[in-house]
Amino acid sequence: MHILKQLATASAIAFSTFTWGADPGLTDSSITLGMSAPLSGPNGAYGVDMRQTVQAYFDQVNKAGGINGRKLELIALDDGYETDKTIANTKTLLNEKHAFALLAYYGTSPTTEAMNTVFGPAKTPLIGTISGASTLREPISSNPNSRYMFNVRASYADETEAIVNQLVSLGLKSIAVLYQNDGFGKSGLDGVTAALKKHNLAPTAVGSVERNSADVSQALAPITKANPQAVIMVTLYKPTAAFVKAMKKAGQNPMFMTLSPVGTEQLVKELGPEARGIGISQVVPYPWNDVVPVVRDYQRIAAKPGAYSYYGMEAYLMARTMVEGLRRAGKDLSREKLVTTLESMNGVDFGGYRINYNNTNHQGSRFVELTVVGPGGKVLK
Repeated sequence: MHILKQLATASAIAFSTFTWGADPGLTDSSITLGMSAPLSGPNGAYGVDMRQTVQAYFDQVNKAGGINGRKLELIALDDGYETDKTIANTKTLLNEKHAFALLAYYGTSPTTEAMNTVFGPAKTPLIGTISGASTLREPISSNPNSRYMFNVRASYADETEAIVNQLVSLGLKSIAVLYQNDGFGKSGLDGVTAALKKHNLAPTAVGSVERNSADVSQALAPITKANPQAVIMVTLYKPTAAFVKAMKKAGQNPMFMTLSPVGTEQLVKELGPEARGIGISQVVPYPWNDVVPVVRDYQRIAAKPGAYSYYGMEAYLMARTMVEGLRRAGKDLSREKLVTTLESMNGVDFGGYRINYNNTNHQGSRFVELTVVGPGGKVLK
């Protein structure tokens, strides 16, 4: 009789803790979510900002009772912006940490490989990554793994078209490209080339830099030789800063433009006064504008004005999208139900930023605006 009572007690505890037959990462009281991003190395500042923002928002949600009675638990792993580490982290998150879903990844090549080899085949949704690459926006009909990738930002094609249109409207026709030699850079180069073609133009010169490197020496020669009126830089903040300094040292001062992944705040800090005049395309609302409701919401969790950033704003939108999907999916939660719920979120307005999904398109948003670094490193729009 004593043994039977112990078994009954153990069963009751197990039943109250775990949701039987549910997907991994779900209990009656919690939802485990996974994240892989650079938390160290040359691009560690990006991932740290994102993780802090997501965690702060999840803390806010949990203090308000969680999602349908469940608290959110975030497990964030460092990948150093290396594809192999992102693959390994994704396997760890799904197989060892038992994450129910994923969010806030970083980088084109890392996320694309993870989608096609790990979380896509595992039918586990990922909401948001810092990438506008076409490889993460393939039609679901041609790549079934795309069904589990929910983008929150505009594409590189959207960004580069806005930049090119702006340069051409100013009468500039000699436009060179510096790109990072990986999926991110090549996707951006393709976007610039396609946008220029619409104006019967082509890149005047092209140079590349390797990922996680700031050695721009090989790119400098062909671009300086072309003496361009403008250079579009599809690079992150360290190589971008190194290139701008090298160009100015060579006596050339074209109009410099770069894409949102550069990290506006990091670039300004790296370049100092030399950042003035650089144009940057942005894919989320201006983080310092408290007139926009969703920005005000972000500012409340970012704690202080000095902590506001574009990366933080984007991570907040990723987290908001995840929370909205989980809430709408209801108490009877599953990965498949989360996917179909997200696909029904067409025209969801977070207060100045809309998300649009359906069962054939997971683009999320096409929001793009151009900004410029002004006096004192202040970002102006």
